[in-house]
Amino acid sequence: MRFASLGSGSEGNGLVVRAGATCLLLDCGFGLAETRRRLARLDLEPEQINGIVVTHEHDDHVGGVARLARKHDIPVYLTHGTLMAAGVSRFDGVTLNVIDSHAALPVEDIELRPFPVPHDAREPVQFVFGDGDKSLGVLTDTGVSTAHIEAMLSAVDALVLECNHDLDLLMNGAYPPRLKQRIAGRLGHLDNGTACALLGALPRGRMQHVVAAHLSKQNNTPALARQALARALDCDAAWIGVATQDDGFGWRDIA
Repeated sequence: MRFASLGSGSEGNGLVVRAGATCLLLDCGFGLAETRRRLARLDLEPEQINGIVVTHEHDDHVGGVARLARKHDIPVYLTHGTLMAAGVSRFDGVTLNVIDSHAALPVEDIELRPFPVPHDAREPVQFVFGDGDKSLGVLTDTGVSTAHIEAMLSAVDALVLECNHDLDLLMNGAYPPRLKQRIAGRLGHLDNGTACALLGALPRGRMQHVVAAHLSKQNNTPALARQALARALDCDAAWIGVATQDDGFGWRDIA
């Protein structure tokens, strides 16, 4: 099993997960040409994508999904709430699979295990991807952790974890007060300290990869995110990966 990122942040998101003969794309917030360019960087063509899995309806996650799916006849997996909030007509001509936010489902060689998260969206979910042996957890776009989130991530072998902002940088920065409150609120995004606490609550014996994701360009830095997650694992900060907006990150194998 392996995974890589097309890019992560408020300007667009996409994560590729591969197991056996199956390749899934988690979200697509980029236009067609840009998506093709970013896939090519990973030696992938759109025709190799077996499904697009959507976390929620915000444009940096769903903006490019329908066009990519329609152009290359790729099925899409999303919750009913996400479909309604994104707009049914957006997906005209696309093969849709409406998923239960609490029920695992197989997509060829990959098992999808969705779980609901607190975020300012209609029915947002995040996912654990499994191949029957190893698993990858992805958690972004949530304002807080929950017992259910931690239970879902308790046995993963790799984790992509939101470190959206440093709370001091956000609160002392130039954003208007209402936006600061939304970002830092229960339905907003994880700050470095909360991500550190969440990671520290998880068993660490199986963890082969930890990657900080969805970093704010204005309110965080890769160094701060790495330091926060390294504290949770008591490891060298250089071991922590970072998913960048422009480059994402290259293939990582789960052995």
